[in-house]
Amino acid sequence: MTKSRIAAVDVGNDALKGNYGKLENELYIPNVIAPDLEERPVIGIEELDDKEILENIHIRIHSPALSENNLIYRVGSLATKTTNSQELDQGSSKSEEDQTLIMLLTSLALDAVSASDFEEKNGVIDANYTLGTGLPLREVKEGKDVAYRSHLLSSVHQIEFLVTPKYQGKKVNIKFDEVKVYPEGFAAYVNLIMDNDLKVINKDLIDKQILIQDIGGLSTDIAVIRNRNVDDDKAQGFNLGVSESLEQIREEIRTKHGVELDSRRDVVDIITRKNDRNHIMVKGSRTNVHDITDHILLELAKKEYRYLRNVWAKNSQSEICYFVGGGSAVLKDYIKALNNKLDGYNIEFFEDENESIWMMANAYYKLITDFVQKSSPQVVEKEKKTTKSK
Repeated sequence: MTKSRIAAVDVGNDALKGNYGKLENELYIPNVIAPDLEERPVIGIEELDDKEILENIHIRIHSPALSENNLIYRVGSLATKTTNSQELDQGSSKSEEDQTLIMLLTSLALDAVSASDFEEKNGVIDANYTLGTGLPLREVKEGKDVAYRSHLLSSVHQIEFLVTPKYQGKKVNIKFDEVKVYPEGFAAYVNLIMDNDLKVINKDLIDKQILIQDIGGLSTDIAVIRNRNVDDDKAQGFNLGVSESLEQIREEIRTKHGVELDSRRDVVDIITRKNDRNHIMVKGSRTNVHDITDHILLELAKKEYRYLRNVWAKNSQSEICYFVGGGSAVLKDYIKALNNKLDGYNIEFFEDENESIWMMANAYYKLITDFVQKSSPQVVEKEKKTTKSK
């Protein structure tokens, strides 16, 4: 029987974050793709295999789950350097976009070619995965998780690496033994109460009624956690995220300063980095763009705060709201200022922005690991003994 490797993947609007095999095996890939040709020029004094793999992902993907099949793409950082790059648009559903599957499958293929779990024969790797992933609450409530899971389970998906360092010519056939699709709000709750060894921490949170506001690129979900579960009737999803505001910032910078930023990822970097925050280079001069970022992000923060106010009014016995997701890291200072000025709710942000950004992927890893342990306790016990004997 072929070994099934655990994978936990959060396909966020800004970037894909994934854990593979072990929690510390991470991949972070900007969520940008660009249709491409089979041959692409490699520019630079380095040989192809000396270049960074994650900066040069070039693939052909074949999957019956895709609406446009057997096409060639640049993925991640390489895609941002083209004029035809694609990012997810406001109003789109993550579960129904080819881009979501392309990012997910590409990340698994990158893991498979470097993992020791799978054998390679004539440049072809057959890889089996047990996947934990998630969708916005809104899509889960609409039942879109069922079709998404089915698309992944019902097919063998092939990724062929084209002009990619070290992996050129290799093919990976991906098959899923199991796919678990979790509501993103519940995943965040799991991460709050469970450590990496699946032991309960923050016991004081277990029986509290809490809110979790997950601000993503395309949507905002507010989960109401009651009796250790998401209250399906109370949970709400909103078709608003940070991506539209990032595009506004990008456009205003282009109009006012004549600077063309490659992608939303560049905007996020400008407004969140530790040094020279809210500054860009214009004709070689360091230039402050705080006037642009400030008014756009404040308007978005006001909308997000109204969502919080409305949901809390309908769930008045809630004790705290945790803000999670990449959008929360972007809007943290604005929402805190609004809350101090207005209602003074008991709200909490993660001061470590990296923790907030990786929260979903880490939660999926805990959930899928827990599922595997409960499904195959004898396998887990055998692996533990093997580890101890080494």
